[in-house]
Amino acid sequence: MSERNTAPFAHVFLKLMQGTIYEDERAYWKDLLGWQTELHKYLQQVGLQLVINEADGFARIVQPDNDENADRPLPRLMRKSKLTYEATLLCIVLREALEEFDLKGTGTKLFMTQKEIKERLTLFFKERHNRSKLLKDLNKPINSLLGVGILRVSREDATNKEMQQYEVKRVIKAIVNNEKLEEIKTKLNLHVNPVQ
Repeated sequence: MSERNTAPFAHVFLKLMQGTIYEDERAYWKDLLGWQTELHKYLQQVGLQLVINEADGFARIVQPDNDENADRPLPRLMRKSKLTYEATLLCIVLREALEEFDLKGTGTKLFMTQKEIKERLTLFFKERHNRSKLLKDLNKPINSLLGVGILRVSREDATNKEMQQYEVKRVIKAIVNNEKLEEIKTKLNLHVNPVQ
């Protein structure tokens, strides 16, 4: 395929297909903003939607739910994956930590160590007696959120994993918006305190 046939925004489109683009990816971000009208139109033609959150500095592609009355419903490009109870709980903890951080107004990026994340999570597991096993088990939800781009390792610590540092990516505000946050909190509350 010759370069003349390639859309001038193809590099941004392909980067978006790989995942969220953040403002600190300056070259992509600048081109994304410059080509956003064309990207919106192109993505709309194939049943996708470009969501740009300039305030929080990220952009991503979403696939709206299918119209059930459509003659040919579109196949899901982006599969919705269910998170475990622990990973869902971690999403709530991180979303609230980001809100607290934003209220303080001390910066734009929230960094937390593995120890800080686990300390917040352990509050929800008081009934577990084996604390060292619990802390080890809490690596699983952290790793699962690394896989979906909600957390990113910002500083590795090979000698003390507890001091490994993560950036909480702002895309969590789109994945767990205020409405979803309240819905999940209600479900978790019912899970923790079932109606007798």
